[in-house]
Amino acid sequence: MAGSLIKIAETTVSSATASVSLTGIDTTYDVYKVVLNNVSVDTDNSHLRFRVTVSGSPDTTSNYDKVVKKLRSDTTFTNTSSTNDDYGRASGSSNGVGTSETSEVVMYLFNFGNANEYSLLTYEEVQLTYHPTLFGSQGGAVHTVAQACDGIQFYHHNGNINGGTFTLYGLKK
Repeated sequence: MAGSLIKIAETTVSSATASVSLTGIDTTYDVYKVVLNNVSVDTDNSHLRFRVTVSGSPDTTSNYDKVVKKLRSDTTFTNTSSTNDDYGRASGSSNGVGTSETSEVVMYLFNFGNANEYSLLTYEEVQLTYHPTLFGSQGGAVHTVAQACDGIQFYHHNGNINGGTFTLYGLKK
């Protein structure tokens, strides 16, 4: 299926920034893919979060439900979930500032351009945490508002994004 993955937007961060937004989602594609590569932070114990964007602005309402299975190299797996938060989580554990403490994330976005459905996503992530611990996560989230979303914003809850590449793709129908 050569040519079925269409790059829509890409942002590379090389110094501290509060957030990164990827926009350009509409009804052109049924499914969008987001790839985060080598994402680092400027503060230990910082979780990577996301919010959907509407007309380019993040939706901060308490309408995010999420679930994740966390796979760890230091102990057994854990399951976590929450409802009615004002953000979604893109990393299963805390990032840090040490060498190689980065996150790699792949997300699939569904119904984002459809104003009659909830926006939902699945994600998988691998990271070296600030402990340091090798950590993998697989999960999903739903934004429980029927509205068209044009993108997704990423930020860390207690620090800045210090580096990484953020890419949005459309999957050809």
